[in-house]
Amino acid sequence: MKQQTELNRGLEERHITLMSLGAAIGVGLFLGSAKAIQLAGPGILLGYLIGGIIIFIIMRALGELAVREPVAGSFAEYARKYVSPLAGFLTGWNYWLLWIFTCMAEITAVGIYMKVWFPDSQGWVWALAALVLMTSINFIAVKFYGEFEFWFALIKIVAIVAMIILGTLTIVIGLGNGGTPVGISNLWSHGGFLPNGFGGVLLAMQMVMFAFLGIEVIGVTAGEAKNPKKTIRKAVNNVFLRILVFYIGALFVILSIYPWDQVGANNSSPFVLLFQSLGIPAAAGIINFVVLTAALSSCNSGIFSTARMMMNLSENSEAPRRFSKISKNGVPALATILSGVALLVGVALNYFLPEDVFAIVTSIATFGAVWTWAMILIAQMRARKVHGSAEFAVPFFPVANYIALAALAGVIVLMAFDASTRIALVVGPLWYAILIAVYYARGMHKETRQSIRKASGE
Repeated sequence: MKQQTELNRGLEERHITLMSLGAAIGVGLFLGSAKAIQLAGPGILLGYLIGGIIIFIIMRALGELAVREPVAGSFAEYARKYVSPLAGFLTGWNYWLLWIFTCMAEITAVGIYMKVWFPDSQGWVWALAALVLMTSINFIAVKFYGEFEFWFALIKIVAIVAMIILGTLTIVIGLGNGGTPVGISNLWSHGGFLPNGFGGVLLAMQMVMFAFLGIEVIGVTAGEAKNPKKTIRKAVNNVFLRILVFYIGALFVILSIYPWDQVGANNSSPFVLLFQSLGIPAAAGIINFVVLTAALSSCNSGIFSTARMMMNLSENSEAPRRFSKISKNGVPALATILSGVALLVGVALNYFLPEDVFAIVTSIATFGAVWTWAMILIAQMRARKVHGSAEFAVPFFPVANYIALAALAGVIVLMAFDASTRIALVVGPLWYAILIAVYYARGMHKETRQSIRKASGE
């Protein structure tokens, strides 16, 4: 039988539309928003608006690149081509590691969520079960992965839409409040809209940006989309609208009904508070199911992304060549298995390390995400110089790019002011230093020069 050499384009428009929606809705919203609210108060709405604008600029830059060149390696390939081979190498391995860290956090979260229903069970057992399930789904076929992610994303979307509708009825007609409209005065009645000043909003920006981590997976799907120009363009254009509805809309409702200083108390989810106020007895169970699917969805996307990135690194001789092999189902099987095996470390962490590891690994993932987003912006700027005009152009180019880059740099600086995120400023640069050392020690820079000479006919 002839060896499969290309990824299957098995992702349809509905898959990518829901995947891009699901990527923007995760644990960062369901649980992380509580910490952000404690830091910024109602002003967190402004934080998500600012973050949403930054992400929209980044996604339009990625969309411009992906519409022109829909490749599986996505931003690593763009960084390699338009910035430098070293930048592509760092971006590919950076993205692989950040999703490994993120998935470790997610499978650990699965163990925590399942213990709500089975308090006497061991969390590491559920973490291992989630890892095996998600790896298996990615191993079967990309269309099956797309279907699984489609339904996972749909669960999250339906839950948030229901919450917004019911919460709006509480605000307007007093549903669950004895028929007395709640109104929106809670947005300014407890210390003002910015109770901790604008500085509180700035301190919350790390958690805000973490919430958006994963949205760039839209670019990774380009290599397996049936009609990438149409589907990627549509998914990217809807990013900002989704952020307005699902993040700002949901939190507007919650913060209108509850005083901000009561939201997130005792590490409770803001969403549980709302459902409880509506008199739904099974509120905790409903939200636990939703956040469980959110964690599984994120892990599912992470294994998908890391496998494709590993395949791209392999194709460029930046990882062992065996990881570029495609199975008969049209998926990078060995690369998928490697990601699954690496995540076994997460199962071990779930067993041995304390609960604050979740905050540590997510901050490291955010550091990696900032690098990825910055590379997308820089690669798009370089590509514009090469190609001139673009079919799907970034609005207000290049001013928008510089604003987004400055904002990303600001997020890194702000991470130094929080003890739980400061470790990322050590681990991140150390990881890049190791990668650079490997790059030069293995002579990859010499191979790059040789390939350039061959391509130019020297």
